[in-house]
Amino acid sequence: MGRHGTIAGRKSAQDAKRGQIFTKYARFITVAAKGGGDPEYNIALKHAIERAKSINMPNDNIARAIKKGTGELAGESYEPGSFEGYGPGGVAVIVDVLTDNKNRTTSNVKHLFDKHGGNLGVPGCVSYMFARKGVIIIEKTDSIDEDSLMEAALEAGMQDMITHEDCFEIQTDPSDFNAVTEALTAAGYEFVEADVEYVPSMEATPSEADLPKLRKMIELLEEDDDVQKVYHNSAVDLD
Repeated sequence: MGRHGTIAGRKSAQDAKRGQIFTKYARFITVAAKGGGDPEYNIALKHAIERAKSINMPNDNIARAIKKGTGELAGESYEPGSFEGYGPGGVAVIVDVLTDNKNRTTSNVKHLFDKHGGNLGVPGCVSYMFARKGVIIIEKTDSIDEDSLMEAALEAGMQDMITHEDCFEIQTDPSDFNAVTEALTAAGYEFVEADVEYVPSMEATPSEADLPKLRKMIELLEEDDDVQKVYHNSAVDLD
């Protein structure tokens, strides 16, 4: 979703919703583990585990989620899906979900769009305004040399690096994402976030009157257990 706010804001949000985030990541791991429980032979699972560990998810939670995915433990069957629409101010919104009840999830997402002045649309109605990219966020610290980071990322296949006030945002083609994350991890870099995301190729600027409704809609969508991630193309920081 373009800039997601400051590093401090990200960490504060993660701390406040840690239990809820664990639930979402456990689902992500369970679905990935359907392709095999060994992360060395299942790249999707390896990526899911790395994401979970980046937010300090306990190893017991990770192991239990893997066993649910491989069938060693009983559990719900989750299916991925996405919704597209417009929020207040004409802001394009994409909602990625993992759900065991599509009707429930569809009803909940539509309700939140409608209640806060949005409009849930049909598949493809806003996704053309986004590009699918690997996004790696690394916090700026005194120990990180920008030129060295850029060189390491370029050698691994990076497309672009954007320098923000408090972090470096590395963008890759989705097919190069695993190679770049593995190379940077091997080089000793730690990530605040790393995922394949929808990055807006065009932005919308909501009015001051629309911002409270838009922020509330995004916040409540992100709090839904079925929702994995919410992307938008607002040019205004919503954190």
